[in-house]
Amino acid sequence: MFRSLVLLASLAVLALPATAQTVEVLPGLDGDPVVLVVHGGAGTLLRADMTDATERAVRGALEQALRAGHAEVTAGRSALDAVTAALQVLEDDVEFNAGRGAVFASDGTVRHDASIMDGASGLAGASTGTMHVRHPIALARRVMEASPHVLLSGEGAEEFALQQGLELVPNEFFHTDSRRQSLLRVQEEERSATGLAVPAPEPWQMTGTVGAVALSAEGHLAAGTSTGGMTNKRWGRIGDSPIIGAGTFADDATCGVSATGHGEFFIRLGIARDVAARMAYLGESVDTAASHVIGETLTEAGGTGGIIALDAGGNVSMPFNTEGMYRGYITRSGRVVTMIYGDE
Repeated sequence: MFRSLVLLASLAVLALPATAQTVEVLPGLDGDPVVLVVHGGAGTLLRADMTDATERAVRGALEQALRAGHAEVTAGRSALDAVTAALQVLEDDVEFNAGRGAVFASDGTVRHDASIMDGASGLAGASTGTMHVRHPIALARRVMEASPHVLLSGEGAEEFALQQGLELVPNEFFHTDSRRQSLLRVQEEERSATGLAVPAPEPWQMTGTVGAVALSAEGHLAAGTSTGGMTNKRWGRIGDSPIIGAGTFADDATCGVSATGHGEFFIRLGIARDVAARMAYLGESVDTAASHVIGETLTEAGGTGGIIALDAGGNVSMPFNTEGMYRGYITRSGRVVTMIYGDE
């Protein structure tokens, strides 16, 4: 372990909620099913607060991610390939709380969580607390495919990433000025308002998580989620993103789901799995199930956030109970739709 960490260090030197909003697509009407849906986080996203440049950047990144995943689907590759390709694009974009744009923990480091699940086999992989893996979603997939485990954490996850030949970078690679200012803002508010107490986090501290759900040409589903977690997180806090059944779930018989929001609620309520369970046990459509879970289960518990969900028929639902959610989908023919606000 020590030698692995030394090598890793050497590489570093080198290198109350509103009513839920819902969007449903019924591709059976025009024969052009959705094959990939992505999100970039839910939160207070108001037009008045959004610059034209930021909106163009966000929509452009969502479209780039969708086209990257779509290329995998049209080439006949797996839904896992499509999810991985799409999320790696978003992990490299500083507009999102994942990968290079991830938020800072309380100690001034950036730490990542990710998970992925295959709807065909029911296998899943995840990692949490990594500091040097450039693409956490790739690590989650390697955990699923090349280890006997589902979830690896911290140094062990990074040692595994090193053994698997994944790209490792200095933690400073993920540092951005805007995220550092957010950390300083939270810490100053803590000092001035609560002394030594640790207040409950504001919803904006957990926005920006990215996720994707894909449908392969063979009719298989996969889902993945990647995040930097919560601004100013401490004590090794872990949210829902690396937790199968909370932040990510996929099952060919029902749907694939990726979540974003206040992770503690998503963990306690098993939000992602609950959508699939309602479809399996109540016979609900993906939109009915997803809308209930966000609009009633999550909202009535006091949680905020949203999900993207896709079934094997190419029907998609994207409910959320915040002002907006970065989101978009692409159909089999390549038609792209991106959205940000609640009235879109």
